[in-house]
Amino acid sequence: MKDLTTNPIPALELKNISYNLPARALFQNLSLSFPKGKLCALIGPNGAGKTTLLRLILGLSRPVSGEVFWLGKPLAAWKRSERAQALSYLAQSEPLPTDFRVREIVQMGFPLGQNSWAGSWGKGRISSAEPELLQQALRRTRTLEFADLSVHHLSGGEQQRVALARALVAQPQILLLDEPTNHLDIGHSLELLDLLRLEVTAGLSVVMVLHDLHLAAKADHLVLLHQGQILAQGTPLEVLTPEHLWIAYGVRLKVHLLEGNLVLTLQGLGQ
Repeated sequence: MKDLTTNPIPALELKNISYNLPARALFQNLSLSFPKGKLCALIGPNGAGKTTLLRLILGLSRPVSGEVFWLGKPLAAWKRSERAQALSYLAQSEPLPTDFRVREIVQMGFPLGQNSWAGSWGKGRISSAEPELLQQALRRTRTLEFADLSVHHLSGGEQQRVALARALVAQPQILLLDEPTNHLDIGHSLELLDLLRLEVTAGLSVVMVLHDLHLAAKADHLVLLHQGQILAQGTPLEVLTPEHLWIAYGVRLKVHLLEGNLVLTLQGLGQ
């Protein structure tokens, strides 16, 4: 019998994935996993394949070979309704409709509610638990205080928290985010990471694409993608080494451990 204590089922896993772009092969027998109940980040330079990897995880693109797993179950075996309940996705710079109140936008995140994106299968199936779940999502993302305001009154950081509340309201097991701190200042970026850390502490599995390596250093588990291959995966201390960063980004960086936090400082560009 498999020992789940030493070999837990990952939140997300890709096994032997091969995928071709029109002009070239991007992934060849690529395998990686993101552990359950952790704050995980996918990093790598532009063109490394991060966006394509997200599309494969979400089932928006199909691999030539190999398989994607959610919570140990092949993606193809998940019903549409099950997918909507198991995983929420927050796209990069996802625009919010400005003519709705915050409370109404967050309510759109219920996969079984009367939402246009949910499709006909969800209509007429509003749960009696939704009002309480809505309040919880607003409280957990610190958006309750402006829940009755229209979105156009909010700052960029506040709007991103509203988008996060909409992603969390259905109580998913996995949250997938594409560059959630894009266009946010450092204060709002750190605030968002703090909120995600609280969700992970409560049992959520979080996987996010990040460009900012200082933010990535705060994750539990990193995957460094380079030219369609996994250059490194593991803890930030294992992945964010000067050697790995030189290969991936062509930049000389020093890595310091300061009061338990990794700090990166620039040495120079490669020639």
